[in-house]
Amino acid sequence: MEPTQNIWFDGELVSWDDATIHVLAHGLHYGTGVFEGIRAYETDSGPAVFRLTDHMVRLVNSAKAYGLPIEWDSDKLVTEAKALIKANGHQSCYLRPLVFYGTGSMGLNPAGATCHTIMATWEWGAYLGEEGVANGIRVAVSSWRRISHDSFIPAAKGTGQYLNSVMAKQEALRNGYDEAVLLNAEGQVSEGSGENLFAVQGDRVLTPPLSAGILDGITRNSVIELLSDDGYTVVEKDLLRSDLYISDELFFTGTAAEVTPIREVDDRPVGVGKPGPVTKRAQELFMGVVRGENERYSDWLESV
Repeated sequence: MEPTQNIWFDGELVSWDDATIHVLAHGLHYGTGVFEGIRAYETDSGPAVFRLTDHMVRLVNSAKAYGLPIEWDSDKLVTEAKALIKANGHQSCYLRPLVFYGTGSMGLNPAGATCHTIMATWEWGAYLGEEGVANGIRVAVSSWRRISHDSFIPAAKGTGQYLNSVMAKQEALRNGYDEAVLLNAEGQVSEGSGENLFAVQGDRVLTPPLSAGILDGITRNSVIELLSDDGYTVVEKDLLRSDLYISDELFFTGTAAEVTPIREVDDRPVGVGKPGPVTKRAQELFMGVVRGENERYSDWLESV
């Protein structure tokens, strides 16, 4: 990660080196925070952020779900995010807003701790690699189960709950795979360590429902709409591990991953072992939108 010039910290622009917190910040010790991942893309009309308002609404809702007293509303965060991207001179970038408890309390009760909001930007290419985007990645079903509705709030992006994803990701990498797929407590397919999952079976595109413990992904929702509008039948449906082995195509979606094909699961080729036509179409549609080439979905892009 290359440093950028400015970090937005509680309403002020500070330098990268000065954007620090105390070692006794509550969020550092207990994972009491929420965050978002957002991308800005270079377009013919200048940099534009993909579904920025939707991301900031989800950030505020995540804070509400976990009881974090965020000071800023989504409209203000949208305005400040655009100003930050402009101040850092990006044509394209990744944007990371974070709300977390600082100092003032120690122990499990955060009452009395300050609450901070920061935003950072940096240049970030393909999360799972350009080769993976082009030819697909190798994944393995994790031995770790996805966090459940009775323990956390899977639809929110709480910082502490991502230890679950970190363990799954590290396990996959140690065993020679690019990414993990997590099952939920009932043994149904949930999602990747940081991505939603789609399966193509015959003439249907399938994706696990929110009840499977997935994040309500903004890229996921966009791809559902794009494929549906393009004539595909997209169904939210519980999937079993065996569905991963018999599907014609599999792909991940996410802000970082965008649309990434899966060519192999647990050492079994997916379909013919390379990205299929539906996956390629999803990539084409999605990248056309984020690059500003599809006027039908222009309201998804917010110019800087």
